[in-house]
Amino acid sequence: MVADVAASQQVPKARWEHFSHDADLGLRGFGRTLEEAFEQAALGLTAAVTESPIAPQTLVEVQCKAPDLELLFFEWLNAIIYQMAVRQFLFGAFSVRIDNGQLYGKLWGEAIDIARHAPACEPKGATFTALKVERTPDGLWSAGCVIDV
Repeated sequence: MVADVAASQQVPKARWEHFSHDADLGLRGFGRTLEEAFEQAALGLTAAVTESPIAPQTLVEVQCKAPDLELLFFEWLNAIIYQMAVRQFLFGAFSVRIDNGQLYGKLWGEAIDIARHAPACEPKGATFTALKVERTPDGLWSAGCVIDV
């Protein structure tokens, strides 16, 4: 009986998921905090590109500012995609802090190795399609949108 009560009180785990959307990629991150949901979405973005592990060799810091959470999420994903493109990097670990409409992000990654990472797609940018940041009925934060690939 004690095990049943404990199991029913477990907090859902942070995670990410892809969802179908024509030729593009739907992406959602879930977390116990807003920051964790943004981090999980970033992990999902990387997972769309490669299944290979990413070494946290280099730290890149980004900042984004927006008037609401949806636009902040949009800016966050596009900041990651921009850094992937200009640096020719993949990122496998993320840290987010959000304060008063400002996002401070840390991305850890390494240069793309085509042979080892075997990239499946190249994200071009986050879109406003299905853009939504909200608290779910189970208490998690959800942040998602469609990515142009």
